[in-house]
Amino acid sequence: MRPNSLNRMNQAEEYDTRIIAGAAELFRTSGIKAVTMDDIATHLGMSKRTIYERFRDKDELLFAVMNDMIIKQKEMVEKIMNSSSNVMEAIFTMLRISREHMASLNPLIGSDLRKYHDAVLQRIKATCDNPDHEGARKMLRAGIEQGLFREEIDIEIISRAVSGLGNLTGDTKLFPPEHFTQRDLIRNIMINFLRGISTPKGTSLINDLEPGF
Repeated sequence: MRPNSLNRMNQAEEYDTRIIAGAAELFRTSGIKAVTMDDIATHLGMSKRTIYERFRDKDELLFAVMNDMIIKQKEMVEKIMNSSSNVMEAIFTMLRISREHMASLNPLIGSDLRKYHDAVLQRIKATCDNPDHEGARKMLRAGIEQGLFREEIDIEIISRAVSGLGNLTGDTKLFPPEHFTQRDLIRNIMINFLRGISTPKGTSLINDLEPGF
């Protein structure tokens, strides 16, 4: 490959990374519907034409943002699993990160996605394995091997249930943030669910970890 061609590819990748990061930041703080391509261009200090040269419309950019998020989430799960002494410790670390992440999100993001960008959600489902399912399956298998989760649980069902419960704790219509904290929702929904699938050994670890959550 010629040097000029390589430089152009590197520049395009740098633009993509910068645009995706800038868009993600605005979506996270302002919601999706409220953010325009003009807003993103202004935020990044670049022309709107440059953004449209890389992403044909807002849906294409939103897909790139969500795909990047999925990749980073997979990497995070792998890193936490490798650095934790057991699966239960890893789960509590992820729950803590999730709680902090939810606190930084604009509460309109979920409804904006469902109302105005359902095509993006469907495309994500069609092209990417749900990272919540994939990560949960891996942790459940490891937890069974470590004697923390009951052997008779159905991993496919439980992994999907975990994903559903995660969505439930983020449902601001059902649990308005002015009345329910993420900490209390996770404790009452997610942690109680963990108790239901845990062995006595797993429950003992939950009892040790929950007070510091």
